[in-house]
Amino acid sequence: MPKKQNPLNLNPLQLKTLTLLQELARHPGHASPGAEPGEVIVSNLPHPHGNHLHVGPYLVNAKDASGLANESAWKALERKGLAKAMYPFAILLTEAGLSYETGMREAILHGSDH
Repeated sequence: MPKKQNPLNLNPLQLKTLTLLQELARHPGHASPGAEPGEVIVSNLPHPHGNHLHVGPYLVNAKDASGLANESAWKALERKGLAKAMYPFAILLTEAGLSYETGMREAILHGSDH
């Protein structure tokens, strides 16, 4: 039986936010180890300039990154067991949050041109 896509029924804002947090968790300027194995604390969140922001080597449209500054999106990820919010300073991604397949990477992470 195929694995259900989006088994926690995250809404589009939550999916985009988690996708960006997962990418930020890969970069030392934004990530540090959590207290438990497999957890990562994401902090030093990027801010938009103009209509985009940078996430590692990627450009992200500012409209796709609105969840990074949305406490409700962080709390929803926390309720689903994917994160522990320390809004607005940092968010801890659990092992489940880091491995959750959002299906949004190609849609919102664009190759950088500068």
